[in-house]
Amino acid sequence: QVQLEQSGGGSVQPGGSLRLSCVPSGYTYSSGCMAWFRHDPETEREGVGFIFSDGRTTYSPSVKGRFTISEDNSKNTLYLHMNSLKPEDSDMYYCAAGVRADDGCVPHYWGQGSRVTVSS
Repeated sequence: QVQLEQSGGGSVQPGGSLRLSCVPSGYTYSSGCMAWFRHDPETEREGVGFIFSDGRTTYSPSVKGRFTISEDNSKNTLYLHMNSLKPEDSDMYYCAAGVRADDGCVPHYWGQGSRVTVSS
């Protein structure tokens, strides 16, 4: 059974930084991918960034240069580092694991979500 346990998030002022963590269990992405998505009932789902089994990452144009996905294999943890946060980055963020499709990641499994709020 695949589980993705998320932590992190919270509230920050514009220009600030936050980090989200995701610990997968029961999942190895030797031929798949992991990803961060964001959405809530008021917003359309957006793929924030993907990381593939070869270590390559891609990002949405809206966050490229500000957000970074990294992984710590010793801790079996995936991170989303969010810098220079803007109010429009406020959303629910979800860790996901799935199947690679071209330069994207089709999610099959989801974390429980982490709220990020950016406001002054």
